[in-house]
Amino acid sequence: MTELPFNELVPEGVIGFPITPFHADHALNIEGFRSNLEVMLQEPFTTFVAAGGTGEMYSLARDEYIAVVKAAVEVADTKMPVIAGVGYGSRIAVTMTKEATKAGVSAILILPPYYPNAAFEGMLAYCKAIGNATQLPLLIYTRDWVNLSADQAERLADEVPTLAAWKDGQGELRNYQRIKARLGERLTWIGGVGDDHVSGYYGIGIRRFTSSISSVAPKLPILLHEAGASRDEETLAELTDRHVLPLYNLRTRCKGYEVSAMKALLDLRGMAGGPVRPPLVDLKPEEREELEPILDGWKEFL
Repeated sequence: MTELPFNELVPEGVIGFPITPFHADHALNIEGFRSNLEVMLQEPFTTFVAAGGTGEMYSLARDEYIAVVKAAVEVADTKMPVIAGVGYGSRIAVTMTKEATKAGVSAILILPPYYPNAAFEGMLAYCKAIGNATQLPLLIYTRDWVNLSADQAERLADEVPTLAAWKDGQGELRNYQRIKARLGERLTWIGGVGDDHVSGYYGIGIRRFTSSISSVAPKLPILLHEAGASRDEETLAELTDRHVLPLYNLRTRCKGYEVSAMKALLDLRGMAGGPVRPPLVDLKPEEREELEPILDGWKEFL
């Protein structure tokens, strides 16, 4: 752990989002998780999130969650900070936060609670409870039903003093820009929808994004960041059109494919992927075949 401000702890660049691999019987493959991380850590990511949305946090039992977070900290071994995802309800999220803090993570990513479309007051209380459980910096992840206004964002920042970063999971750049303009340098801003949104995020001044492609082709998101940060629009467009959009076009076919497609790609690469746990669904055999030319096109990024 470190006491650096979050924007120094996690400098501009790419935040990795590893999957949590399972064996064919859906048992946790912790050794596969470790070996996958070793590959990711060879590239200059700024940090990575253990047991996030891509890491199927909501499918993990408590002991599995602790095992994944501890393994992440051990493998990172101070080479880069580790962020842990937390969620469910406030009591469970507090327990997860305490366990992750004890394991040595550097920050906590707050995923939406289990109850959809909760009142803002409830969402605020949920974040406060997590903040009261640790001194670590918090990141809010506004995905699914959590879509806050600039007024709500300001109140959240006012009442949760350790809130340090905002990970956008909506992709609504107009609203995100309003929130960013309201809070300015009070928070660190992260593009969180995916590798296909780098152009939009970087166009409004954001210089950090989360990447699930990082777990399979780690050099590709690094190049996306470099092209976006230097405003090399031609290179960014070429990388996005040729190498990112074909994957994201497949991922949008079915809810949950944002995870199962990455696992299938890892399997094809000879790394640890495995099945997803229900209610997520795996790709159909013919869809797995569609991934082969995508992975073949990524050879220079592996």
